[in-house]
Amino acid sequence: MADDPGHGDDRTDGRDETEAERADRRWTELMQEIRVAQTGVQILLGFLLTVVFTPHFQGLGTTDKTIYIVTVVLGSLATGALIGPVSFHRIVAGRRIKPHAVVWASRLVFTGLVLLLATLASALLLVLRVATDDPYVPWLVTAVLAWYLVCWFALPLWARSRYTRGD
Repeated sequence: MADDPGHGDDRTDGRDETEAERADRRWTELMQEIRVAQTGVQILLGFLLTVVFTPHFQGLGTTDKTIYIVTVVLGSLATGALIGPVSFHRIVAGRRIKPHAVVWASRLVFTGLVLLLATLASALLLVLRVATDDPYVPWLVTAVLAWYLVCWFALPLWARSRYTRGD
């Protein structure tokens, strides 16, 4: 069973690295993850910011305009949370607190992902409401939101509980 991940290894973290090396590795991994999320949220927010200047926007009802405002605010908050780790790193670089910086940056990224989830659901609701008056729109948005929750949170949490011993 020595070849099976998580079995046959007495080290708790499975790696032979110092705290500083671990912080460096975790920081690099986090930056790679942020690149994916940042790109998506920035493109979405950029698109959303232009919508208000289209002629069709002026014809939207109060509810749709409210959904739009909520969506833009959520997208802005997500962008701030996902860019925050870069600023955080710049401000604390060289202070020998990278393990702490990794923890705080991870929290910002998780918050950004939750806000991105809300932004996507809100944007989908707005687009589908404008595209159609059908009563199935909230159900469709709920189904997509459930899919996001499964992909982004439920599956990783299941894998974490299934394949790790907890730390």
